[in-house]
Amino acid sequence: MITGEARAAALIHRLIFVSKSVQEIDPEKICFREKIQGKFDSEKLTMKFGILVNEGPYTHQASDSAFEFAKAAIGRGHEIFRVFFYHDGVNNGTALAVPPQDDRHIPNQWSELARQHKVDLVLCVAAAQRRGMLDEDEARRNGKPASNVAEGFRISGLGQLIEAGIQADRMIVFGD
Repeated sequence: MITGEARAAALIHRLIFVSKSVQEIDPEKICFREKIQGKFDSEKLTMKFGILVNEGPYTHQASDSAFEFAKAAIGRGHEIFRVFFYHDGVNNGTALAVPPQDDRHIPNQWSELARQHKVDLVLCVAAAQRRGMLDEDEARRNGKPASNVAEGFRISGLGQLIEAGIQADRMIVFGD
């Protein structure tokens, strides 16, 4: 039996898996096909990236790496089409995180990135509900008293991940 997760993975193409922190994007390495075909011009090249975050904040490097990658891409003039948070990655979108004062506030960092650069931050609805994360609509529909999704995040389904894979020039995956 093919699960929704396997179906989503099969439909998304052009994936690059990133396992270590990315501080700067090197378009010449990412655009190898265009370079080989003689179409590569680093002065004019901008790319549209989709990002998939599979791990939660504070427990894995994936969230920090994805955030730094997104900042670096935007800083170099690239576009972040969407950041999709899946599995434990949905915990990046909690409004209830209260890290120590001397630590970074990862959900707030993502919210600020979304506000400043109009980045679409999407939490997988099924993964979010399993982990007790609800927006106002989901809370109302499930008879819960409140929502706990941070500003700038929204809840939606795997179709948003599929669309990101189709619309983006490259889909970058952070976490297992």
